[in-house]
This record gives sequence, structure tokens and C-alpha cells, in this order.
Amino acid sequence: MTIANRITITRLLLIPVFIVFAAYYSRSIEMGAENVKYRIIALGIFAVAALSDAIDGYIARNFNQMTKLGRVLDPVADKLLLLSGVITLSVTQWHAGLPIWFAVLVIARDITIVIGVIVIHYIAGGVKMNPLITSKICTFLQLSCVCWVLVDFWSVESRPLPLEILIYLAATFTVLSGYQYVREGIHQLRESGHTHPESDAS
Repeated sequence: MTIANRITITRLLLIPVFIVFAAYYSRSIEMGAENVKYRIIALGIFAVAALSDAIDGYIARNFNQMTKLGRVLDPVADKLLLLSGVITLSVTQWHAGLPIWFAVLVIARDITIVIGVIVIHYIAGGVKMNPLITSKICTFLQLSCVCWVLVDFWSVESRPLPLEILIYLAATFTVLSGYQYVREGIHQLRESGHTHPESDAS
């Protein structure tokens, strides 16, 4: 196994560790004895995991370590890391955390895309996943929301207005990119002729 793949797998293994320490921090808040140490550890783990994405990509590209396994694992690890941040900071009691509806929206978009890919692959025999600029912006904004909450040690009573604006902006691009993927999926099905009524075999 290549070094790049090992780093990617390490990133996957760091995700549950991040969730555990984030949950411990939330629990300490609920008990009225906030333990910032748990928050710092959770932040550090998330930062290391995020940084590892750049490292394994650099190694894979520059040291001839591109593999089929890496092409699958890397985006999966990235998506799971982002989802773990969004969901964890929505369902736990972090100060200035993310709203539940935001996590539901992010999950709904990703589930819709995954189901669409499976359906198109099953019906049409292949899927063309062209990168969308709105999807890249969506990922950047979602990650920015997570990072803001992780590093915001000062907002306690409520979310600051700039974070609220960022959340709604991320939500907008989440919906927009999801809609564009659905539209592209329908277009692919139409091109393959699988949206027309089947002719009577008799």
C-alpha cells in the first residue's frame, strides 16, 4: 500500500476520534463544567485530518502513487470528514454550533446525489460526473462553517451574524448544486433514452 493511501486511511480513522472528543466537549457543557481541553483536541484532530488531504494528494501526484484505491478512498474520506463536522456540530451542544436544519439539508443533498448515481449507473450503465463550480463553492462554504464553529471560542450565547450569513450562503449553494446534479442526471437519462415509455413488446 502506498504512503498516500495510508495517509487517506489515517484520515478516515481520525473521524470517529474527532466525533468522540467533540461529544465529550458537548457533554461537559451540558453538565455545567465546560472542559475546553476536549474542544482543543477535537479542533486539532480535525485540522490534522483536513491537512492530510493536501498531503496525500501532493504525495500521490508528485511521487507516482496514484492508485485506483486512492481515487475512491480520497473523496470518500473528504466527504465523511466534512459530514462528521457538520452533523456533530449540529446535534451536540457546542457554543454557536450549526443548526439542525443545516445538517439535514447537507445530508439530504448527498443522499440524493448518491441515489441518483446508483440509479443512473444501473439504468444507463454509466455515469458522467462532471465537476460543478457550484459544488466546489458549496464544499468550501460548508467547510468554512465547520471551521468557524471549531475556532470560535468567544461566541457563547448565540451565533454571530457573520456566521449566520455564512450558514445561509452555504445552504443556498447546497440546494443549488444539488438541483444542478439532479438536472444533469435527468439529462443523462434522457440522452440514453430511458425516460421514454417502453414500446409494447407484443
